Amino acid sequence: MKLNFTSNTAEDTGFVHVYANETEDQRSFYTISRSIQKKSFQFFLKRAFDILVASILIILFAPILITVALLIKITSKGPILYSNDRVGYGGINFKCHKFRSMVTDHSVKQKDHKRHIESAEKGVLHKDKNDSRITWIGKIIRKTSIDELPQLFNVLLGDMSIVGPRPLVPFMLVPYPEFKEVRCLVRPGITGLWQIRDRENNTSAEFMIEHDTEYIEEYTFLLDMKILMQTPVVVLSGKGAY
Repeated sequence: MKLNFTSNTAEDTGFVHVYANETEDQRSFYTISRSIQKKSFQFFLKRAFDILVASILIILFAPILITVALLIKITSKGPILYSNDRVGYGGINFKCHKFRSMVTDHSVKQKDHKRHIESAEKGVLHKDKNDSRITWIGKIIRKTSIDELPQLFNVLLGDMSIVGPRPLVPFMLVPYPEFKEVRCLVRPGITGLWQIRDRENNTSAEFMIEHDTEYIEEYTFLLDMKILMQTPVVVLSGKGAY
């Protein structure tokens, strides 16, 4: 069962609002919720798998984590990590950690920051590869997705999962209250169905909503394994990441 969305663009604000039939949407939510409850053992396996894999990857990637942290600290002023609020399991916000890939000098081309916010508000999810705020090391770690490695610690803390819906900042979910209810039934993930599909050419909020909802609806532990197997190919190709 899919959530049915219809778009309505408000010309005065530039926001893209998505509305759903309330009765049908409620049925979809309760159906998905009951489905997840029936898969409680699979979600138990998922959490155990998350802890095991995150622990192993942190140890394996320790040299990279340390090297990148030092390069960020040496080459630009500011903190090593960039942490901001994301909507997590149960609708509770948490601090999502990434390696800082941008300068912290607010005087550097404010128009780039403004353009980024305006794009997000309009439901456009891609990053701007020409953003002047990105440091040289930032370009490398964003292209290779190394900037997201600190999220492994979020996984250990229970804020995130290895696989799950994309973790979004709170304001991006304001126009989609019906979708927020569904996505908050599971933990957000470092990788997911949206990330391994054609995100390079599909950067709209609707595309992300469709695939995140599909993941939650059809979740199985086997689906996680399939997504994990495809993730390295997507990361190495660098498509949609900059």
